[in-house]
Amino acid sequence: MRILTLTAAVLATTALTGVTPALANDDLKIVDEPLELTVHIHHVRSTAYDENWPVEKVAQELTNVYLKNATVGSNTTNSEEAMNLLLATGKLPDIIGSARIKEAVDQYGPQGAFLPLNELIEEHAPHIKAFFDENPDLMKAASSSDGNLYYIPYLPDGKYGRGYFIRYDWLETLGLEVPNTVDELYEVLTAFRTQDPNGNGVQDEIPYFARQWEELPRLVTLWGGRSSGSDTYHDFYVEDGKIQYPYMGEGYKEGIKNLAKWYEEGLIDPEVFTRGSSSREYLLSENLGGMTHDWFASTAGYNDSLADKIPGFSFKAMIPPENVNGDRIAEHRRILVKPDGWAIGGTNKHPVETIKYFDFYFSPEGRRLVNFGVEGEQYTMVDGKPQFTEEFLTNGRPVNSQLYEIGAQLQARGYYQDYEYEKQWSNQYALEGIELYEQGDYLIPDFLGVAMNADEQRVFDKYFSQARTYMLEKQQAWILGAADVEEEWDAYMSQLDRMGMNDVLEVMQSAYDRQYGG
Repeated sequence: MRILTLTAAVLATTALTGVTPALANDDLKIVDEPLELTVHIHHVRSTAYDENWPVEKVAQELTNVYLKNATVGSNTTNSEEAMNLLLATGKLPDIIGSARIKEAVDQYGPQGAFLPLNELIEEHAPHIKAFFDENPDLMKAASSSDGNLYYIPYLPDGKYGRGYFIRYDWLETLGLEVPNTVDELYEVLTAFRTQDPNGNGVQDEIPYFARQWEELPRLVTLWGGRSSGSDTYHDFYVEDGKIQYPYMGEGYKEGIKNLAKWYEEGLIDPEVFTRGSSSREYLLSENLGGMTHDWFASTAGYNDSLADKIPGFSFKAMIPPENVNGDRIAEHRRILVKPDGWAIGGTNKHPVETIKYFDFYFSPEGRRLVNFGVEGEQYTMVDGKPQFTEEFLTNGRPVNSQLYEIGAQLQARGYYQDYEYEKQWSNQYALEGIELYEQGDYLIPDFLGVAMNADEQRVFDKYFSQARTYMLEKQQAWILGAADVEEEWDAYMSQLDRMGMNDVLEVMQSAYDRQYGG
């Protein structure tokens, strides 16, 4: 990324003329005269801002603020590439919304490319202020190393994302109970492999499979290890105030040793590293898959879609098995704060009006709009709460895809998600599974990330990528049986030291202590 040079020639922010008068009420109207602000919006769901999104049309009417598309790099689906192209122009629009925008604002916010938002929020954004007052750690997590907040993040709602799912119909066929411990799980998966639960007379069952191969090392938690500290794979985690890396722990070593054993015995999909995202669809629809760890809503949906194809099909959630230490761990949760969102460009001439516009999406009306769409179109109000219409829910198209198309639920906008939107299109099996996890309270603390200063970032960039690549290569080799983790562990740890991982942990700890007051 080239260093941004701000020039005097900026994209103009002017009062809009020739626009139909706004229909906003005085409570939500930000300006009396229509105001035009330029915007860059780039995310995998939408690589450019669309002025005709129905959600935007309503926001215009309510606030009297009109956004004009100034997206750079809309021909690429890579938001970081688009951000680099935007920064290289030296001309930033009034609003910049992007996936992973935090990386850009952390680096270039202190240089003036983006406006600090702390005082603007304090003085002009009561809804955003109230949210961060109630969630101070999320404010810290979103802030940069200089203590300033330079972007309003996309803030997911809900707790549980992924859970364990197992074939209850196979358990019934074999006369087995839902496994309660890691040892019982081993026995069940062995039975799935050897006792023909799908009844076709062929040993073709795949006891454990995963759409994302990273859900295989997730199983090291069954032996007291860790695979990540957040919803991002291979992330750091915090234990007793200390930054740790999961692939350097004794529990991880023990877990990998056992996963290698399970793989050798055929309990794990032999194509787990190569089959890809279609594995769930294929293995379940062909009546071959026995267990996985995946998203509640989408995975539970197979109970509906395969009910006619596979008699008695039942793929439901189970609580995390008790690990070797007697603990039940749900390592994955919905991330609390995303690096996605939007910021105010450093040359924006209307920062007060812009922060008020950001605040609109944290108001009850704005939050409802950005989560549920347009009243009377996608939802109606029932007992004071938004309820998707039956037509919208049952037209055969994914609800979230329909919302993206109208400008709702877009992560390049800073807003607070409402999990109720997802509950309405989750089936009973998903909701029952989430309730199982809720009753047990199996979540462990989430790592919210750190913002490193320039010196810390240099150390991190110098060492971490290469060290992580080495760790992942070893992980796969050990699981596949190409090498032995026990025999190589000491040499592995020594190599990580030589590759600078202890220096990485040191700068991560420094940033963590500064950011969270450790």
